Amino acid sequence: MERWQVIAAVIVGYLVLTLTIGLVSGRGASKSVQGYVAGDRDFGLLVMYFVLGASVFSAFAFLGGPGWTYSRGAAAYYILSYGVLGMAPYFFIGPKAADLGRKFGYVTQAQLICGRFPSKLLSLIVALMTLAAFIPYITLQMRGAGIVIEAVTEGRVPIWLGAGAAYGVVIVYVLLSGAKAVGWTNTFQGLFMLAIAWSLGLYLPISLYGGVGEMFERILAERPELLTAPGLAADGAPWTWGGYSSAIIVSAVGLMMWPHLFMKAFTARTDRTLKRTVFLFPTFQIFLIPVFLIGFAGVLYPERPPSADFIMPFMILNVELPALVVGLFCAGALSASMSTGDALLHAAGSVMVEDAIGPFRKMSDAAQRRLIQVFVLVFGSIAYFFAVSGSASLVVLLLTAYGLICQLAPPIAAALYWRRATTAGVISGFAAGSATALFFFLTGFLGENLRPFDLHEGVLGLLVHVPTLIIVSLMTAPQDEAHSKSFVEIGAHQ
Repeated sequence: MERWQVIAAVIVGYLVLTLTIGLVSGRGASKSVQGYVAGDRDFGLLVMYFVLGASVFSAFAFLGGPGWTYSRGAAAYYILSYGVLGMAPYFFIGPKAADLGRKFGYVTQAQLICGRFPSKLLSLIVALMTLAAFIPYITLQMRGAGIVIEAVTEGRVPIWLGAGAAYGVVIVYVLLSGAKAVGWTNTFQGLFMLAIAWSLGLYLPISLYGGVGEMFERILAERPELLTAPGLAADGAPWTWGGYSSAIIVSAVGLMMWPHLFMKAFTARTDRTLKRTVFLFPTFQIFLIPVFLIGFAGVLYPERPPSADFIMPFMILNVELPALVVGLFCAGALSASMSTGDALLHAAGSVMVEDAIGPFRKMSDAAQRRLIQVFVLVFGSIAYFFAVSGSASLVVLLLTAYGLICQLAPPIAAALYWRRATTAGVISGFAAGSATALFFFLTGFLGENLRPFDLHEGVLGLLVHVPTLIIVSLMTAPQDEAHSKSFVEIGAHQ
């Protein structure tokens, strides 16, 4: 067999194993919507740890992370910063959300928000905004999978075919097994990609430079700008502190607002499991260290990849590793992509049915489950189209999505902690913040940077969102006290 065929065979074996785990894990789940969307609220500590960790660290981290360290140096450290900060609020918010889920039967984020602030319009707005943010995030995962497979097969398997094969597997087990499949495949994929990342992250600096320290000494001598915070912007000029800091803020605020992550609060077996998961989660950040080392190892390499996002597979193919080992490394990159993509597709279908359609049309459990499966296919197809036709940086795709998703933070905080918040205030703030973020994104996309101090559009949206929510809430009639107390005071004993 030719080298590329051996690599492809390893990848096929990995996909078959993942599909098997996904299908087998779903056998014990109930056929109800709660079983399909929330895994019967039965995830223990091991699965919760990996379902959150593997869902956060995706193709964005495994490919985009090395891509940014390779092309922009210290700028990539923003990923490490927000990963540590973004999970902390979940220690308090997660158990409250889980208690409300058990009490009222919530399985999605919008159900919690609209339970506190009753409004079909609000449910629809939250759902549509969430789905708008999901598309670039799912696109990122699919494109990442396609990049890896195209690179390691020396172009014989193009991006469109590689992404289609990997996500064909994902869609099958998500359709048939739901949240249980997401949980157990994420556990397997998380363990696999941690082992692969550390192996490659240490091997490359040692083989090319004689060690990690020696690698950084050479970079400091020849490319010192890459080791100077906050690193470089996309155009090669120094990144501003406003851009760097606001990227951390918007990502930290938005991290646990992603519905595919937030919804995992409804899957936990107990509140103690959630709190332990949050406590242990920073250890998953160790995954980023070897990922960054991979990118830095390519900085002084004489040859160049087609684009920065290709640096990881490019380096693997240029250090003369055995084909079997290359295949395993590429399977690790696929595990990063698929472990997030499955959770996103599952959440996208769930949000569409439960939050965009459910408030307007009553359906049986069986009908809801079937419709969720239909929308998994629909959103998978849309993201696939953009994945094979676009060329945007993986990290840029994710930062764009964060600008929208962080607008969910004020409504969640108001629902759980502020009695005086009102439905009108939440809708007004959400509309104003999202419109602001969208305006600055579109002007930047068209080539006009109107953002003051180079702040991220998501942060600018929050600066409009929060005061609008507060002012309109104070100007409108308060909610029934018993109703607001049932949300704000739940879990107060913990």
